Amino acid sequence: MENICEKFVARFPLESRGVAATRRWLESEAQAARELSGRTRFPTPEPVALGEPGAGYPIPWSVQTWLPGVAATDEDPGESVTFAHDLAEFIRGGREIDTRGRAFHGSGRGGELRSHDAWMATCFERSGQLLDVPRLRRIWTAMRALPRSADDVMTHGDLTPGNVLVSHGRLAAVIDVGGLGPADPALDLVGAWHVLEVGPRRALRDGLGCDDLEWERGKAWAFEQSMGAVWYYVESNPAMSLMGQRTLQRIVTDISSA
Repeated sequence: MENICEKFVARFPLESRGVAATRRWLESEAQAARELSGRTRFPTPEPVALGEPGAGYPIPWSVQTWLPGVAATDEDPGESVTFAHDLAEFIRGGREIDTRGRAFHGSGRGGELRSHDAWMATCFERSGQLLDVPRLRRIWTAMRALPRSADDVMTHGDLTPGNVLVSHGRLAAVIDVGGLGPADPALDLVGAWHVLEVGPRRALRDGLGCDDLEWERGKAWAFEQSMGAVWYYVESNPAMSLMGQRTLQRIVTDISSA
C-alpha cells in the first residue's frame, strides 16, 4: 500500500511477517533500489527512510522517492513500438549490472521452470471455473521441459503493467524494484507478454537479440506468473486477475499461430 505526496512515497506492507522479518525485507528492498538507481536512464525509486512500528501500524514501513508517470494498467502502451524499445533498453541496463558472483536462489521465479510443478498443479486445480485448464496443462507440459543454458544476470523480476510507469506513450519509470537480483535472463521477458501486443513484442525481442530458447523461456515465466494471478486475485484484486487472463490469451494466440 502506498501513500503518495509531492516528493515521497510511504510504503506500508499489507502482510505482516513480524517486525524483524519485515525490517529485513525492507532493508533488502532498499539495497536493491540503491543497486539499480542510476544504472539506466529510466528513474527507479530511491530509498529515503525506514519507519519503525508505532501507534496504528505495528510493523516497519519505508519511504521512497516518488516518480512521475501513470501505471501501464491505466495508460496501456501495448501497441507502442517506442515503448517496447524503451523497455528493452531498461532490461539491457539491468543485465549489465555486475552479479558480483551471486546466483539465483530460493523458490521464486528465475531458476528452473520444472521446480514450479507443484505450484502449477495448485493453479490448475483452482482455475477450473476460470480457464481452459486441459489446454493450459498441455502448454505447461511442453514449457516445463525447456532447458536452461544461459548464466544468471541481474533482473528486475516483476515487469508487470503495475510496475512500469508511462508518460506520453514512453517508459517514464520502473517501480517495485525490491526483487532485483540474479536470475534466468529470460525472466524479465515476462514484460513482453504482460504489456505488449504482437508488433511491439517483436520489436522488444529484436532489441534484445533473444534466441528461440530464451524467448520461449520468457513466455514460460509469463505463463507461470499469469496462471497464479488469475485465480489468486480473482476476488481480492480483479485487475491483477484480468492481467493474468490477458497474458494467457496472448500466449495461447501466439502458440496457435506458430
